[in-house]
Amino acid sequence: MELRRKRAYDSASPDDGFRVLVDRLWPRGVSKGKAAIDLWAKDTAPSPELRRDWHAAADADWHVYADRYRAQLADESAEALRALAGEARRHPVVTLVYAAHDPERNHAVVLEEALRPLLSAPDETEGPRGDGRAE
Repeated sequence: MELRRKRAYDSASPDDGFRVLVDRLWPRGVSKGKAAIDLWAKDTAPSPELRRDWHAAADADWHVYADRYRAQLADESAEALRALAGEARRHPVVTLVYAAHDPERNHAVVLEEALRPLLSAPDETEGPRGDGRAE
């Protein structure tokens, strides 16, 4: 399965596959039709407090923000992250859609890093047969 990132302000494409909005707030000025979102995973997005802190921080503090967000994904957002990984496994291509301007310093980059190991691990919901049912 292929995992990609794309700005919400860029045109949706059939090549995007399953499009997941990973922001807590809907992107300003983007209609639901234009966004073509298949899933809104707002519980995986940075908390409102972390989002406010990031927007107020200097660009040089990116690593601090990223570390705080990684901690959030490992703790209070861990269940939402696992649920997103479970849904993503069902699709050959998944595009994480975000509104931030910087394509390299945004929460979708950190979220993608956190998702990748979960996508390569066996699905915890599958039984011994591998079909989701226990024997």
